[in-house]
Amino acid sequence: MSALRQALPYNHFLASLPPEVADLLQPWIEVVDLTTGVMLYDAGSVLRYVYFPVTSVISLVSPLQDGAYAEVAVVGREGVAGVCAFMGGTTALSSALVQRPGSALRMRARDIAHFARNVEPVMRQLLRYTQALFTHMAQTSACHRHHAVVPQLCRWLRQHLDRQVGNDMEITQERIAGMLGVRREAVTLAAQQLQRKGLVHYSRGYLRVLDRHGLEQHSCECYSVVQRAYEQLLTGSPVWPRQSGASAAACTVECRQTA
Repeated sequence: MSALRQALPYNHFLASLPPEVADLLQPWIEVVDLTTGVMLYDAGSVLRYVYFPVTSVISLVSPLQDGAYAEVAVVGREGVAGVCAFMGGTTALSSALVQRPGSALRMRARDIAHFARNVEPVMRQLLRYTQALFTHMAQTSACHRHHAVVPQLCRWLRQHLDRQVGNDMEITQERIAGMLGVRREAVTLAAQQLQRKGLVHYSRGYLRVLDRHGLEQHSCECYSVVQRAYEQLLTGSPVWPRQSGASAAACTVECRQTA
């Protein structure tokens, strides 16, 4: 069995398609390894590829004039980065930054646009996923504007943990501050509060979450709003799968053994 065929079921969007449709897409998809910090595409640039994460995590970010970026959404194995490819536009609306390394499936933007136009299940699932993603982006924008740093940080950590394997993150306070659009000192104080509560353990460039449920309890309401939007993909589509982090990890091992 090829690495590609093994990886397909572990991206929820691709797994939600009827098997015959997934088989139709397979010749146009390739497995790629993504590295932390790599910008997959920039806002305003011609979109060449869309990405379906398997074990990687991608931040959709808005660039600012001073060169900084603020995260507007995060994409993991539940979805796809680059949805504007099928909406008639040729340029990216946001930038896509690899936040966590791992595997992904990649497809040319023009190919996904072609299948969206001509294969009804592809368009239907893209529209349903995009609705959830737009809710994610709108709620994140509101969160940046109205909520304190501690609940924002809890929300951000939970959203990223939901899309990765394990509870460990290699990330600096400076990068988190950039994603939240706040000062680094504010993130330092917030991380110290969470550590005193026993929710996380943080050392330079490394963070381990000790209590996921506690993080959710200390998150602002934005976490549950976004979570419900993605849950609707499950309730509205009986074929939209649930995959565990352990299953995704097993897929990574299998893919690398057979690649």
